[in-house]
Amino acid sequence: MIPVEFLQQNLMWLAVAAISGTMLLWPMLTGTGIDGLTPALATLKMNREDAIVLDVRESGEWSNGHIPGARHITLSQLDKRISEIEKYKARPMIIYCASGNRSRSACNKLKQAGFEQVFNLDGGIAAWSDTGLPVTTKN
Repeated sequence: MIPVEFLQQNLMWLAVAAISGTMLLWPMLTGTGIDGLTPALATLKMNREDAIVLDVRESGEWSNGHIPGARHITLSQLDKRISEIEKYKARPMIIYCASGNRSRSACNKLKQAGFEQVFNLDGGIAAWSDTGLPVTTKN
């Protein structure tokens, strides 16, 4: 049994451990239903399953470089422009942003809109570039 004195002296460290553990487990416990893909798995989906790639970054970010063949709809425009991609509801959709946070929101919106296979590119365009995969500035 842990002595009370130890708990009193280390209360802050115990709280930090409990909070960080909860933060690590939260995505698993909430079950967002969004699968993440590494850049390598994303390229396999693109090549083998003809996945659609959607960039949800802002226009300036898009102009600085994006995945070749990607479509561009900013996260803020997604609700208004979702009709442009509705014909792809049954195809795999790989969504990305700079690091993976905005794209997770976009994935949730697409899931709610009835898209069947929605995947978040883990680490976003940064992870894609870091693995040496191609980036283009051409539209």
